[in-house]
Amino acid sequence: MTTSQAAPSRTFIAELKPAQRFSGAYSIMNAQLGKTRQDKSYLRCIIGDKTGEMPGRMWSIDEATYSRLPTDGFVYIEGETQSYQGSLQLIIHVIDPIEPSDEQLRDLMPCSSRDPADMFAELLTLLDSIKHPALKALAQEYLEDEYLMNAFRRCPAAKIMHHAYLGGLLEHTLNLCNLADRVCPLYPKINRDLVLMGLFIHDLGKTRELAYDKAFSYTDPGLLIGHIVEGTMMLRDKAQNLMRSKGVRMPAGSLMVLEHIILSHHGIPDFGAAKIPATPEAILVSMLDNMDAKTIMALDAARPDRPAQQLGGNFTEKIWGLDTRLFKPDPLAD
Repeated sequence: MTTSQAAPSRTFIAELKPAQRFSGAYSIMNAQLGKTRQDKSYLRCIIGDKTGEMPGRMWSIDEATYSRLPTDGFVYIEGETQSYQGSLQLIIHVIDPIEPSDEQLRDLMPCSSRDPADMFAELLTLLDSIKHPALKALAQEYLEDEYLMNAFRRCPAAKIMHHAYLGGLLEHTLNLCNLADRVCPLYPKINRDLVLMGLFIHDLGKTRELAYDKAFSYTDPGLLIGHIVEGTMMLRDKAQNLMRSKGVRMPAGSLMVLEHIILSHHGIPDFGAAKIPATPEAILVSMLDNMDAKTIMALDAARPDRPAQQLGGNFTEKIWGLDTRLFKPDPLAD
């Protein structure tokens, strides 16, 4: 199917109501072929656009149709919405892969609600508060990498789990630096410079791990190496270039503990950490990172900015990243 076949007008995900027919171009993520209890093939996926995403199901699909679909990409679909366990899901009747136009892409890619330029300016102010001259110079070495910073401003923080939208990595990093700015004074023995620098660089490897020019997906380096190792290699490159070009040498041990922050920020090996956090700064970075990611996941699931999906029922479906269903009501809300 060509892009010209897509419906000229569209209904955004956030506008969908129960038992509503819809058609148009949407993004598709994590397309998988499942089996019903009757051993019939069905499609399960996530359908989205710039306003949000919903689970999608196509209860009758042949393998030839499925083989034409991208695992992550863009499709034209026709179907209807269905209420399921207090939320909406999309029941797909027709689905075809498409190559969207540039105009369509602006409607299909989720974006941060915050302006990237404003967020980046706020982050620069926080980084400028780093006091140690070598760490300040190291931060500047990253900031002067125009290609990296352009990617940093656009990159999502994840494919699906949290801050999964353009500008999400910058928003997540800014949240963490703001948290550190408030938390570090409570612990006078913590090295604030190391915490801020560690938070700034801990996820920069995601600019190499994730592809986000179309539907969010993983690059080859993302699948084979991953953002933790990519970020560690990037740090070594930046530190070596800083010494060669500006004669600034990192204090003994400082590069090692920054590398450790990157390698350990996922907390435990089961979650992808190469090492368990083993310095006070690494422990704080890991906990702040986990807090922001899980809080955003919980709020997105329990209190989404999509009123049409608040269909009753006090609990969400199980949120796999949190390993639980969430109680949705805020008892103090009006």
